[in-house]
Parts: sequence; structure tokens; C-alpha cells
Amino acid sequence: MSADAGHALPNARQQSGSVTIGIVAGEPSGDALGAALIRAVRERLPHARFVGIAGPRMQAAGCEPWFPLEKLSVAGLVEVLSRVPQILALRRELLRKLLAARVQLFIGVDAPEFNLGVEAKLKRSGVRTMHFVSPSIWAWRRGRVHKIRRSVHRMLALFPFEIPLYEAAGVPVTFVGHPLARDAAASGTRREARAQLKLSVGQPVFALLPGSRIAEIDAHSELLLKAASELPAALYRLGADALPLTILYGHATDALRAADVAIVASGTATLEAALARCPHVIYYRVNPVTAYIVRRKLLLPYVGLPNILAGRFVVPELLQEDATVENLVQAAGNLYDDTVTRRRLETLFGGFGASLAADTGRLAAEAVAVELRAAGIP
Repeated sequence: MSADAGHALPNARQQSGSVTIGIVAGEPSGDALGAALIRAVRERLPHARFVGIAGPRMQAAGCEPWFPLEKLSVAGLVEVLSRVPQILALRRELLRKLLAARVQLFIGVDAPEFNLGVEAKLKRSGVRTMHFVSPSIWAWRRGRVHKIRRSVHRMLALFPFEIPLYEAAGVPVTFVGHPLARDAAASGTRREARAQLKLSVGQPVFALLPGSRIAEIDAHSELLLKAASELPAALYRLGADALPLTILYGHATDALRAADVAIVASGTATLEAALARCPHVIYYRVNPVTAYIVRRKLLLPYVGLPNILAGRFVVPELLQEDATVENLVQAAGNLYDDTVTRRRLETLFGGFGASLAADTGRLAAEAVAVELRAAGIP
């Protein structure tokens, strides 16, 4: 961790002029992270102007949206290829507007395939650049760290094991923790979560998460609905004659805190499940060509964040052809039936929260202060 990242963000009264910061997020999880950063910066620099590609949370925090977040919300390599002309046109227009606005700093929030290209061009033009959320260089495409070094002045990392990788590559890096971990520390009990959702304490409860992107919902919804219809039969031995289905929007954390077991699409939601101390099964489906390319480049035998953090398989992973209704139902039912394993997972997941908890917004804002000073803003 860079020593200078600990300096406080300068007070607004000390600023000799306005500050314009470009920022781009490409999916809902990035929107939440970007919003936390914007709020933290504007606490000390209330007149800072944020512009770029933003979702509803970043907009509520004060970002001026030039383009909606949905423009970048695409999952999978092949799926992205089908939209390359539109994405390249968007990037050209974004760069034009950022340079015309004379941004002093640009922050790419995740979406590395898009943001690293923007950051590289801006860095060559003399703009300070940061990337918030490390690409998964520890899981695949490790050589991408060289492109990152050419593109950014600073990386903001969510996980402590990422720090040595960037330090070894000569990339200034700041550990900011994961905001989900800090929120998890204040979470209530499963009983309280069920009361909030009006669920019985004694009934089996399963949370089914298809993903946040439209493409993920399209790919996974039928699979999950069929699994939901077959779970009652699988749990008949436990007296579950029927499991009524309740659809929640924007309450994934509540559902995970209330559930005995979850079936979760691979991604940030798996970390959310772990931090909610919810035993779960990981699944995912993408275009077969995308899956083939990714499998050839994987450096680890697992893809789920709970398994990566544990350094071993602790959560079942059912990917691509293994993600069938039968397999999901059996894995979820087995996990529900194995109370010993569930209790062990809950204890393990509690440790994840302790290792990732930090004041993410404040630490990210302090890193912003470093880059603003480097840009000549006192």
C-alpha cells in the first residue's frame, strides 16, 4: 500500500478552483461502489463535479450522467463482441467529452475491458487515472497487469491478497476493503431478517439469485424457476410440501440473510452471500465460446469469490453444462440437509467479513486526494 494514500482530502476552502472528475461504472455493483466514493469525496470537497457513465446510485450521490450505465452492462466475451461497434463509438464520444470538460482525474469503476482503454488514452493525454476494483489478474489473464501499469496511476483494490501482485508489477495500489463487509458487520440475525420479510422461522427458505445484468437474468431465470418448482419434492422428507415463491427486487441482501441456503450466480453476489453468512451453491452459464476461452486462461480451479478467499473449494460450483436443474436442486437440498457443513460455512464466512472490513469510501477518497495533488490541485 502506498504510504501517501493516507493523507486527508484537502478541505473545500483550500481549493483554488473547481474540480471535475470523470467516472464510469458498467454494472450495478460498480454503481454502488462509485456512489460510495462520490459521497466520501464530496463530504470534504462539496463542489467537486463528477461526470461520466452512471447508474441511479451514482446519480443520487451527485454524478452527472452523460450516458446510462446500461450501455455497458454486458456479460461474456462473445456477448460483448456483438456490440463492439456501439461500445467503441460510446468510448470515442466519452473521451471527447472528458477531454473537452478538462477533467483533472478519471476513475474507472470495474468494467476493465472498457475502462482500461479509456484510462490509457487519458493518461497519455496527461490526465491522472485511477481504477477502482482490480481485474481478476489472480484468476486469469495475469499478463493484463502490464496494460494496467500503462493505463492507470493508481489501483484501488478490494481484497488484501491483490496488493502484493500490483506492488511486484510496479503499480501504485491502495487497499480500500469491500463495503459489503462493513455493512455485514451491522447485519441482524436470520430471525430478524425473516421477520422483516414476513417469513416463518421454522420453514425452509431458499434464496435464488439470477444475477444483476439483463443478459444474466435472461440466461438464468428459467433455470432457477424450474429449480424452485422441484425443490419442494426434493425436501419432501423434511415435510416441505410446498415452497411459495416470493419475488424481491433490490432486496438481495435481505433474502440472503433470511435464507437457509442460496443458489447464486457467480459474481459479486457470491461475496454478498458469504458476508450474509448464507451457505450457498454457485452456478453460471455464458455463451459456450466464452466459456471455452475463459477455461483455457484460468489460473485457479475455482471461480467463486468465497472459494478464492478460502483458497480451496468450500462452496459447490456448477458451471455451464453442470448448471442443470437436477444438479442445482440436489446440491441445494444436500446443503440444507447437512447442518454441520452449514454451521462451518457460517463461521468461515464470518471471518471473511473481518478481513475485508474497512471504511472503503474514506480510503478511496484519500487516494483521490493523492491523485488530485499529483494533478496540481493543492
